[in-house]
Amino acid sequence: MIRLASCGRTAKPLLIALLLALTFASRAHAAITVTDDAGATVTLTAPAERVISLAPHVTELIYAAGGGARLVGAVSYSDYPPEAKNIPRIGDNKSLDLERIVALKPDLIVVWRHGNAQQQLDKLRALHVPMFVSEPHKLDDVATNLVRLGALLATSPIANAAAGTYRADIAQLQSRYAARPTVSVFYQVWDQPLMTLNGEHMVSDVIKLCGGRNVFAQLGPLVPTVSTEAVLAANPEAIVTASAGATAPGKPLPSLDTWRKWPGLTAVERNNLFAIDGDLINRPAPRIAQGAAQLCEDLELARSRRPQNAGR
Repeated sequence: MIRLASCGRTAKPLLIALLLALTFASRAHAAITVTDDAGATVTLTAPAERVISLAPHVTELIYAAGGGARLVGAVSYSDYPPEAKNIPRIGDNKSLDLERIVALKPDLIVVWRHGNAQQQLDKLRALHVPMFVSEPHKLDDVATNLVRLGALLATSPIANAAAGTYRADIAQLQSRYAARPTVSVFYQVWDQPLMTLNGEHMVSDVIKLCGGRNVFAQLGPLVPTVSTEAVLAANPEAIVTASAGATAPGKPLPSLDTWRKWPGLTAVERNNLFAIDGDLINRPAPRIAQGAAQLCEDLELARSRRPQNAGR
């Protein structure tokens, strides 16, 4: 310990200046810097204490990373874990309450660039609050998000453990299913208009993990519109969609029954029409490992329904 009282008058100002310099140096050294999914550098001078989540999957990630108690605002349908339902709402992915966000005085906003309107994101940037973009496209991006959020929240031990558990779950599925005979898959997002997902979406990565092949992986838009004729021409062995989740309470989801009008379609002929909980398969958060496990089981069932010596 430095005892200022024992120093001369000339030394005191020098020591005070030195202590101040050391204090500022320590603060600078404590700055936290990560790279988000948009490739931007996010720097905090101290761990985030007041966080706003702008997507349900982000809310799940923050809780899994050990930062649930730091959430002061979240969008609609942020329902997992159950305690997330008590977080004050600041709108949804289409309409944010900017005044409410300002009033909550966040020191970190975690956004979903694909789901949040660009105009509103621009207004949020004008607040000069650090923003982290969470846009996972590959399965391992979920683990990467956990690690980076853990760094920003200073909860790395919890976040790293969650990332490790998630990676182990995915690795187990990959070991069991990735090398199985390929199943061609049409993933139906909606039926009117008929929409699917391309190869850049995480669901396509899940299909691949399970030994499947997305028949529309090569299309350009992330969520392309396709024709019934295109699906019939692709003749998928399995058709998969999402069943009701928190994001569609009471809302009719795309029905697979309409495909039964084409009994010659392989997926229909073999009764390979599958639905998976939308919150497990569509949210890029740790629970997607559960959705992947279900899809892998469904595709394994499709394999078992092949005629003997079928070459698909």
